[in-house]
Amino acid sequence: MATFKIQSCVLLLLLVSALTLSSADSPGSEQPSAYEMLEKFDFPKGILPEGVQSYELKGDGSFTVFLAGDCKFKVDGGYVLKYGRKITGKVEAGALTNLNGVSVKILFAWFSIGSVARSDAALNFYVGPLSASFPVSNFEECPSCSCGFDCATAAAALSAES
Repeated sequence: MATFKIQSCVLLLLLVSALTLSSADSPGSEQPSAYEMLEKFDFPKGILPEGVQSYELKGDGSFTVFLAGDCKFKVDGGYVLKYGRKITGKVEAGALTNLNGVSVKILFAWFSIGSVARSDAALNFYVGPLSASFPVSNFEECPSCSCGFDCATAAAALSAES
């Protein structure tokens, strides 16, 4: 009987300690969003689509971003972008490298975007030896997985089709 009381007291003490620690950590130690972290590395938030569920960023700059699901949408120039449910790579100020989980459809084939570099007011996307540059201002807003950056036009096109 005495052993049961001691175990119950220890369990209660551990539970109270855990609750105290979690409530003390919660308000002041909230992790910045993935979008806020991008901005800390000099990238616009719109380089990621809406719907980031969580992310992990390690001390060496390697990261993993988790989306709610796969994401695909059209962008200017006739390209289609596809983000996987899991995106990995490495980040440092002005550079995303070793990217996995982001691809672009050019004509009839899909190609992985391997890296993105920021130079002044432009973002340079690298697909193997090829690259394309776009103004940073194109990425001020996060694209929607269903309609990209221009949902008003996409909605109008859908209503015109029906």
